[in-house]
Amino acid sequence: MKRNLILSLLLALATSVVVPAAWGQLATIKGYVHDVEGNPLVGVTIRLVNKENGRKYELKTDKKGNYFSLAIFSGRYDLDVIQDGKTVYSGSVPIQMSEKENEFNIDLKKEQAAQQAAVPPEVKKQQDAQQKEALKVKGLNEKLALADAAQQAGNYDQAIAAMAEATQADPTRDLLWFKLADYERLSAPKLSSQQEKTERYNKAAEDYKKAIAIKPTGAYYNNLGEVQAKLGDSEGARASYQQASQLDPTNAAQYYYNEGAVLTNMGKVDEAIAAFNKSIQTDPTKADAYYWKGINLLGKATMKGSKMEAPEGTAEAFNKYLELQPNGQFAEPAKQMLASIGATVETSFGKGKTQTKTKK
Repeated sequence: MKRNLILSLLLALATSVVVPAAWGQLATIKGYVHDVEGNPLVGVTIRLVNKENGRKYELKTDKKGNYFSLAIFSGRYDLDVIQDGKTVYSGSVPIQMSEKENEFNIDLKKEQAAQQAAVPPEVKKQQDAQQKEALKVKGLNEKLALADAAQQAGNYDQAIAAMAEATQADPTRDLLWFKLADYERLSAPKLSSQQEKTERYNKAAEDYKKAIAIKPTGAYYNNLGEVQAKLGDSEGARASYQQASQLDPTNAAQYYYNEGAVLTNMGKVDEAIAAFNKSIQTDPTKADAYYWKGINLLGKATMKGSKMEAPEGTAEAFNKYLELQPNGQFAEPAKQMLASIGATVETSFGKGKTQTKTKK
């Protein structure tokens, strides 16, 4: 009887230490995560999702980039490494019960190398070219930013140097030549001697032409025209403004106006009037075009006795300017021109003066 009681107690104790069936399926997992530079990734999330039942675990790497867990149910898992909310690695791993721990080390540098090795040669060549182009563009943008900052600070020499380096790095980009020419054009008036100014304008013209050779635009021709006018090449400037008008109709009013200014300086009155008329037709609100049209018309005025007779449209041109710009920079001169039309003129040849009296 006593023996049977002892046997029952032993059986009960034996039953109480049997490991539950569920715990028999748990496994240990460990490993490390390194970035593309080979450094430990600290504090990133290791997310494990069971392919069969969707059971999910999330582990964190420590300061050495290591992760570890004692209790993961065995099965096949999707493993993702998540850094700052972005998945930087995805894979699939089997987790099994065994005396040896399940170890999965993730080296993103090796993963990247393996991916690149699997890329076809022609695709890799294209990728390398794209990467090289991206690096070049980044460097050129840095030069552009440096030049712009220098110009804003009034340091044109530094701006010119930065853009010169950019054109040497890539002479196929029209914008680089245009920006270089712009800094040369803007800096020329600040030089001390006329020779230096002329040389700088010549260099600007040369670089505008390089930009135009790559990509002709209205803006490029317009600025070239300004430089040519500064150099005394009036015919060249006129041709450039005409090209600008054809290439960029949206801004043609300004280009025709610039052409008219050059023709005015050349003394070609009729052609200047025609250019200002084109400017006005393109933009009827361009006040300055009316004023200079009036000036050129006034240049065709004739004298009948002591009276000045201006061509038809002269008064209308000055009055239109005053309508659009009653307080503009040419308001007072326009009023004076209007007053001079129909005035009695008294000329003192000995003193070289001309006096006018406005009719009342």
